[in-house]
Amino acid sequence: MNDAHTHPNGRPDPGHAGDIRIAPSLLAADFGALAEQVGEVAAAAEWLHVDVMDGHFVPNVSIGPPVVASLRRHTPLFFDCHLMMTEPGRYLKDFADAGADGCTVHVEIGGTDELIAQMRQLGLRTGLALNPDTPFDAVEPFLHQVDLVLCMTVFPGFGGQTFMAEVMDKVAQVRVAVDAGSLALDIEVDGGIDTTTAPQARAAGANVFVAGSAIFGHDRPWEAADDIREAVLAATS
Repeated sequence: MNDAHTHPNGRPDPGHAGDIRIAPSLLAADFGALAEQVGEVAAAAEWLHVDVMDGHFVPNVSIGPPVVASLRRHTPLFFDCHLMMTEPGRYLKDFADAGADGCTVHVEIGGTDELIAQMRQLGLRTGLALNPDTPFDAVEPFLHQVDLVLCMTVFPGFGGQTFMAEVMDKVAQVRVAVDAGSLALDIEVDGGIDTTTAPQARAAGANVFVAGSAIFGHDRPWEAADDIREAVLAATS
């Protein structure tokens, strides 16, 4: 559950690497009532997953820094911003200034070392994302440099897609590498996550669970978030 702790750097505390976290995905929220929707899940979530799409890297457009800045005034939740963008480096400072706490960029776009350095310089928690068909080898060289690896369990761009169980082999590869290197690194999954698929991802080694439709599509989204957490905890014990 979210305790709204603040990190010494003034940003919300992301928690300890490896902790189980539920991260409701804004992509599935009612965009006409975002602040209210975030308020409904705040007590049942550790992070808020902010889906940023540029219409180029993915065939959809979503939100940008102005919306992040508006939401920042309404909640102390950790903002986990997933930049599905071809040129995220042009906007990282804008997101940091708007109140993003962590940013995740896609390894597929290249320039990864420079993007990691830029995020670090901005004081952002730093993540790398992989599409379902991108192999573990693409992210392996950077594991010691980042705080989070996001294994997409659908192809990014649209909510409500079906979970791709075949990605669990890659999640397991990341977990083996993290454990072998004693790395302080979170493993996140995003796409088709619900009470059935979250335990599968947990069994493979994930600890951060992004859920959109399964939470915001529910009449009582806070209960849906709690249900996913309970399913994950049951799979952990």
